[in-house]
Amino acid sequence: MKRTKRRFRLHSWLLVGALLSPGVAQADEDLAPYKVLRSLQFVQDAVVQGDHSAGEMQRFILETIDKRLRSAEPSVFEDPRNVDAALIYSMSGGNPATLDYLVARDVEGNFDSRVIDALRKYFNGQGTLVAKSLPDMVPEYLNARIGPYLALVSGNILLSSDVNAALGFFDQARLTAPGTIIEEAALRRSLTISVESNLVPRALATANRYVRRFLHSPYASQFADLFVQLVVTNYGSTVQPDDIASTLDLMDKERAREVFLRIARRATLAGKAELARYAAAEADARASDKSDGREALGSLYGNVASIPSADVGAAVKMIDQIPDDQLSDRDKALREAARVVAEQILQAPIDATSLTQVDAGNTIPGQTKQTTAAAAPTTAPNAAEAGQEADGAYRSFVERGRSQLEAIDALLKQEGKSK
Repeated sequence: MKRTKRRFRLHSWLLVGALLSPGVAQADEDLAPYKVLRSLQFVQDAVVQGDHSAGEMQRFILETIDKRLRSAEPSVFEDPRNVDAALIYSMSGGNPATLDYLVARDVEGNFDSRVIDALRKYFNGQGTLVAKSLPDMVPEYLNARIGPYLALVSGNILLSSDVNAALGFFDQARLTAPGTIIEEAALRRSLTISVESNLVPRALATANRYVRRFLHSPYASQFADLFVQLVVTNYGSTVQPDDIASTLDLMDKERAREVFLRIARRATLAGKAELARYAAAEADARASDKSDGREALGSLYGNVASIPSADVGAAVKMIDQIPDDQLSDRDKALREAARVVAEQILQAPIDATSLTQVDAGNTIPGQTKQTTAAAAPTTAPNAAEAGQEADGAYRSFVERGRSQLEAIDALLKQEGKSK
């Protein structure tokens, strides 16, 4: 099967190269735009299927199509396939000004003015102005070459105003263009809107489908960010360990391990100790090379998550055993902040004597039960208040520590982006 795919890919690349070679261009200056568009579609689909080397070719073909469209005689667009090629080009990362150029020369009315007007507004950031007209045209073009593209654009337009309608258009786009960049984009945007709208069952199903179809896409990192957000936000209620495993088990071990580590880190910062320990353990279980330093991250996140618990001492001991050379500067800062929190937690209560007060029904040595009972109305409330103060101080230490961790993490992330 792999050999067959490699042969198909080689054949396809040879066709793309032959189609766009200078010799062909010179022999046929009137090469139909729709033929060049096929090359663009193949290259874009190859990119989302994992052939990242196709990125440069994609840019080259976009430039080639732009030149062919601008140099074509108006009569070329009497063929509907070339009209569709111009529209698809504009919706596939092409230059919108080229579409304007072609329409200005369209004296025969080959371009649908309704579609042109809607796309112009969309490209100019005025999608809300066509939030009804463009979606209404999608059924008309359902089985046309531009149908999936119009559905995808309609979904984008409705993202902020009608979630269910947007999801419906994304479904239509992916189902009418399976295995293509259109399906990949539709799935990724469906996941985005499902996570942000807290549509958890829908988000889980979409994430599972994305991994099955486009695990090797260069945009898969965006998927991973969304999946981590989905898990950490909803773990313990609508997301369970089986839900996480059903998606990540579809990945190879290294990719799954990386996502589990990201879940562990984010869960640690969110104070979700159970999830952090679970994700750290799952990451460790998928480690094929224990010497790559990634095991240290699982240990760090899992033990930091245990600090606001009875195991704080053991957690700190484990954290201190992690070699510095196995941690990034960001994770060293996380460990140092965790130590500060642990030290505060391990300090004696602010008012230790208040925690030795007895309940109203107990007898203090050296006193009679009657005396204790008489004293109860004054001592019991004070003891309760002292206990509440101690609990409040404890929670304050933990919450302040978490805030420090989040602030440090945000700062280091920003530093990483600026490098």
